[in-house]
Amino acid sequence: MRNRLSLLILFCSFLSLGQASFGQGATGTLELTARIAPTGARPEPVRQFTFCILTKSYADILKEAAEQFPLAEREEFISNLKISPELKAWMKQHSIIDLTAPDVDKLITPDDVMNIPEFFAGYERSNSGGVTNGLPMPKYKESDAEANPTKYFKLRQDYMSATKKFVESHPSTISGMETELGAVNPKYKWDKALQEHNQKVAQLAPDLAQTKYLAAKGDTDLDGNLVIRGLPPGNYWVSSLGLDAASGDRRLIWDVSVAVHSGAPTQLILSNINGQNFNSTHP
Repeated sequence: MRNRLSLLILFCSFLSLGQASFGQGATGTLELTARIAPTGARPEPVRQFTFCILTKSYADILKEAAEQFPLAEREEFISNLKISPELKAWMKQHSIIDLTAPDVDKLITPDDVMNIPEFFAGYERSNSGGVTNGLPMPKYKESDAEANPTKYFKLRQDYMSATKKFVESHPSTISGMETELGAVNPKYKWDKALQEHNQKVAQLAPDLAQTKYLAAKGDTDLDGNLVIRGLPPGNYWVSSLGLDAASGDRRLIWDVSVAVHSGAPTQLILSNINGQNFNSTHP
């Protein structure tokens, strides 16, 4: 009797261990369906399109890739420009990169015109040629700077004082001078740096996603369905890695979170509702 009881206890112990081992090794299945609805039309399957199952959102992976190829901060970018220190300080103060943008002239004061060399030169060009009545005209010559420096500096100071009074009494003459700042406008250089940064991140992120965070991947069938088996239970993101699927006038990308459980399959529908407009993410 005692031996039978011992055998029964041993058998139950093995059974419990087997059930525990089965529970620890259980995996889940993800069944996804992808559809896109063009404007005014019925949803269509996203056929033969590759989706990646990631352990981290693709949005966060993009941020991680961006950290590996950092873009200079605006203030650092401005500090490295070949412009006057006065203009650098003004751009930092106003958080301005595009000097020719509309309404930039509304931020420029008479003191700015007089104290920032690039603004003064732009103001002169904007109001020269007889377009502004009463504008003081310089009476000094650059050749006198060495030949007769006393006369040169006296006439130049008179001109600067007269111009200062004129700008202060005619602030409307500042309007439109931003169109004369193209030669010193750093926007093109900034846009180029931003474009190169975005291109590099777009190249790095898919590789980073697939080498570091990929749990599984697969292609949809002709009905837009994809089944991924053998996933450990947990949280995942279904991502198109920034690539778009198109139908009619709609181009969508996906980066959708999903919780996978063991046992019954987890179902996920990818559609216009949880997709992002490709054009809004790629200006």
